[in-house]
Amino acid sequence: MPDHPHVAIATRLKRANGHLETIIEMIEAGRPCTEIAQQLRAVEGAIENAKKALIHDHIGHSLKASGVKAQAALRDFRAIAKYL
Repeated sequence: MPDHPHVAIATRLKRANGHLETIIEMIEAGRPCTEIAQQLRAVEGAIENAKKALIHDHIGHSLKASGVKAQAALRDFRAIAKYL
């Protein structure tokens, strides 16, 4: 399902994972801490953005429900919102 939003999120996370591996190499090579910290912040931002995209997609999908499903969606929304 290539158009599914989670595919894009997985792609973001794979990119962040590759970036993290590069940071590990930087540490092992003895690169300056300021450079490493800057790159770690970039990975944190990428992961944070992936999390937000996942939650926003979930919220949008859940709010399309109605009736009993809407009540369950609302409970689900409250549960996932704590990760914002």
